[in-house]
Amino acid sequence: MARGSLENQLFRRYSATLPWSTRMKIALGAAKGLAFLHEVDKPVIYRDFKTSNILLDSDYTAKLSDLGLAKDGPEGEETHVTTTCIMGTKGYAAPEYIMSGHLSTKSDVYSYGVVLLELLTGKRVVDKNRPNKEKHLVEWARPILRDQRKVLNIIDSRLEGQFSIKGALKVAALTYKCLSHNPTPRPNMSDVVKILESLQDFDDVIIGPFVYVAVSENGQ
Repeated sequence: MARGSLENQLFRRYSATLPWSTRMKIALGAAKGLAFLHEVDKPVIYRDFKTSNILLDSDYTAKLSDLGLAKDGPEGEETHVTTTCIMGTKGYAAPEYIMSGHLSTKSDVYSYGVVLLELLTGKRVVDKNRPNKEKHLVEWARPILRDQRKVLNIIDSRLEGQFSIKGALKVAALTYKCLSHNPTPRPNMSDVVKILESLQDFDDVIIGPFVYVAVSENGQ
């Protein structure tokens, strides 16, 4: 693909900073890919959703790659399938999969939430070079996602304030739901797509690095 992987575009030093609107376009494209896999007659669980497996064309349209670990999902009344061998990438795997081997489409939703958090913060899911409490991105950032005043402080500083405040708050709330420790409250990927589609027209807005932004309870 023309622009390589999302991992390269988001984290490599030589890459230009991805604008907020481009990040949202990538997030939506990847969400549509997962939703398609989950909603076919026989659902497919991707099982290794991460930034390096999201490829980008010249227009930053996202395509999912490397289905080598994909697994058929549960059928009928079954809620999950059970695996004896835990596979995937550290930091992206859902907690219920790591602990019990239980795998469902909601496991992919958790992994998607991790990628969404990386897009939001510009930080890798695991980075030993960060301060101890910040080494594991999900553990550090998830509690902050619920705080509308604090969450703006963890958005990628490279954006230099050029993002939609309302959009960022909605993405933070969506990310929090995707990263639920319990798989049941996590949204379906089709619901994620609907939410992200509503954010595509939110312009990049310069709020400035030193401007305090007061946010009401409803995010207005």
